[in-house]
Amino acid sequence: MSNGIAGLIQADLAALTNAAQALSNAAVAPASQFGASMPHQGFSFSQAMQDTIGKVNDGDVAAGQKMADVESGKSDDLIGAMLSSQEASLSFSMLMQVRNKVMGGLDELIKLPL
Repeated sequence: MSNGIAGLIQADLAALTNAAQALSNAAVAPASQFGASMPHQGFSFSQAMQDTIGKVNDGDVAAGQKMADVESGKSDDLIGAMLSSQEASLSFSMLMQVRNKVMGGLDELIKLPL
């Protein structure tokens, strides 16, 4: 039984060695060729967060307006207003979870020894 397992391990090791040699002999394409068709745009985390906060705020304002329209009698779409309100609430909760994760990551970075 152990001879069978040892044989399988040796076969796997030989296959991995062959694959590693094939990868080392393969030509590697420069990374610049993969993004050449798209213009380079820098990613800004702060801009992404500002955009997301704006979208969450817009959803909250729209939900508030729908609820106000239902309360004042301008609209009878109570279900739509409630769904919009729940969507705004979930969006805010998700935004707060992202904020908590980012703050936790920053706290971990601050605690790292130099």
